[in-house]
Amino acid sequence: MRRRTALRLGAAALAAPALAAAVPGAAAAAPRLRIRGADLSCLAKSEDLGGTYRRADGRRDDPVRILAGAGVNWGRLKVWVDPADGYNTTPHVLRTARRMHRAGMRLLVDFHYSDTWADPGKQYKPAAWENLHGAALERAVRDHTAGVLGALRAQGTPAAMVQIGNETNAGMLWPDGSTDDWPRLAALLTAGAEAAYAASPGVRVALHLAEGGRNAETRWWFDNAVAHGVPFDVIALSFYGYWHGPLADLRANLDDVSARYRRDVVVAETAYPFRLDSADFLENIVDLPSELVPGYPATPDGQAAWVRDAAAAVAAVPGGRGLGLFYWEPAWTAVPGNGWDPADPASGNGWENQALFDYDGRALPALEALGRGFTPVR
Repeated sequence: MRRRTALRLGAAALAAPALAAAVPGAAAAAPRLRIRGADLSCLAKSEDLGGTYRRADGRRDDPVRILAGAGVNWGRLKVWVDPADGYNTTPHVLRTARRMHRAGMRLLVDFHYSDTWADPGKQYKPAAWENLHGAALERAVRDHTAGVLGALRAQGTPAAMVQIGNETNAGMLWPDGSTDDWPRLAALLTAGAEAAYAASPGVRVALHLAEGGRNAETRWWFDNAVAHGVPFDVIALSFYGYWHGPLADLRANLDDVSARYRRDVVVAETAYPFRLDSADFLENIVDLPSELVPGYPATPDGQAAWVRDAAAAVAAVPGGRGLGLFYWEPAWTAVPGNGWDPADPASGNGWENQALFDYDGRALPALEALGRGFTPVR
């Protein structure tokens, strides 16, 4: 996920017609997806600070149970090394993984290899690794990866999939793992992948890029990964229509790279607003009509249509290689203290208008669209 400061400019220029117009019949042809996922990384902190969640009929309930009851069958959790607020660490991943497991969900672990947000514009080393380089840095990646996955396996909630890095378009663990030095980046990615396979037998390794509609960039990155022998099973892409272009571009990229690399594909992040105004003092990441994707208004129905049509693009990938998608942070509502900056409890949330719970904590129609697996309602 990339913040407003990095990507807001030019969002209107990237907007394009809905998939239903660009690819006629795509939504109607979509089968139920195997992965109907939700990233719940901010949930533990939200609840600890008083966040509450309700079913569509207004009854208060456990949000994991609400999601699972709607048909969501995978959860995604990010891992930071030593964040300022103490969340998104191994103990919190274990805590939320237990809840997911009880609800029947499988788990994707998203390794950022950082103390804070990692995305194409920032890939900062954890403070404890700042002076590590070469084999020592690879060892840190191996140990951290194995430690988290080993703990999950030991408590009976093993990861089914892992991301080795988050939105690594420009590499990770800068400056060592920059794409300016592919042999070094490949060594770090390989260290993480090999540790995952060893610590959690049967796990699938995903490599994750942002800007999932950009085929030339995706090909360049994965051509390098393959040429340098990085092991992986799944291609994971982020795709936000208000930043990344039309759904037809996502569809074309998924079709191409799944065939080119003979790998399954998944959309690891997507989201869309159901309104534009803010529930707290911080302006939302998307808060202007000009930023919206044409054909998808910022309404509950518009949000649900985005979920349905984005997933139709995944479901239509030839050969059944489109695994599914994850909705990014559907439970990150505007709870005071649960803001963007883990080092600043006073920071606000610019995301609450893209959650799948409204400003009263009530589940929105897009949650049902997510859980249905994108088979349209007749």
